[in-house]
Amino acid sequence: TSMAATRNVMRAVRVFEFGGPEVLKLQSDVSVPHPREDEVLIKVHACGVNPVETYIRSGNYSRKPALPYTPGSDVAGVIEGVGERVTAFQKGDRVFTTATVSGGYAEYAVAAANRVFPLSAQLDFRQGAAIGIPYFTAYRALCQKGRAKAGESVLVHGASGGVGIAACQIARAYGLKVLGTAGTEEGMKVVLRNGAHQVFNHREANYIDKIKEYTGVEGVDIIIEMLSNVNLAADLQLLSCAGRVMVVGSRGPVEINPRDTMSKESSIIGVSLFLATEEERQECAAALLDGVEAGWLKPRVGSEYPLEKAAQAHKDIIHCGGARGKMVLLL
Repeated sequence: TSMAATRNVMRAVRVFEFGGPEVLKLQSDVSVPHPREDEVLIKVHACGVNPVETYIRSGNYSRKPALPYTPGSDVAGVIEGVGERVTAFQKGDRVFTTATVSGGYAEYAVAAANRVFPLSAQLDFRQGAAIGIPYFTAYRALCQKGRAKAGESVLVHGASGGVGIAACQIARAYGLKVLGTAGTEEGMKVVLRNGAHQVFNHREANYIDKIKEYTGVEGVDIIIEMLSNVNLAADLQLLSCAGRVMVVGSRGPVEINPRDTMSKESSIIGVSLFLATEEERQECAAALLDGVEAGWLKPRVGSEYPLEKAAQAHKDIIHCGGARGKMVLLL
């Protein structure tokens, strides 16, 4: 294994107690982690910021890491060293990962080699850091759990954020009719530029009626839902017969009328990337790497923050309305 030759310490964000964004502490004397035999060490150039990282940090999430820990799973960078059993990568390779072992909000991160993928020369590091959770979640929701077929229609509710843009690009590439919603003019333009056939403004009072009018009596086959606690009851009204709502995100409880599922024989299906099998993850990776090759998988990077502004990034990803792409930390 190779150590970062001259410096054994690095800058990294550490969390010593669960709580608000202010518990993210930037430290400059954190030990550079060592890759084990089946792991690689990555010099991080960019790291994706995902809403789930704010939930974990708050301590109110189903998964609680042992304290202290470094947040972040999706990084892109350059291989710095490899464990003795790793043959797929060597020092200097450009890569991205969907799951670091040591945490991504740091100058160096360790990841299992089977969770690391080559980063195409077509994409920069910021885009590489935007693939992980968003694209793997969108693919799982649409294809693995939603069983989307060419010719079906999909409504991406909250289509201008990281998962939303990924879902639009994948659905369009796979031959679906793609509808999206966004909350701003600029967000709506972004959604159309990334594969949607039609976009609606979810801040307009009557936007649900507009969607109903557009889809007609058939309704929509699949809904990718980022904010179920607000939208789920309305989603059930929009579905086709045998339609399904894929619950990708929710920030609280919601009241629905189960009769709405009976009249359409519709389904509400939860999506958790965390529960994917190794086989499912590899299928997902293969499909997405093909998408990069084919040119349709093009992450759109939104706001960028330096590592020392991680707390601000955590505030903004929850409270700033009108997402326009994927939030990243730059190192």
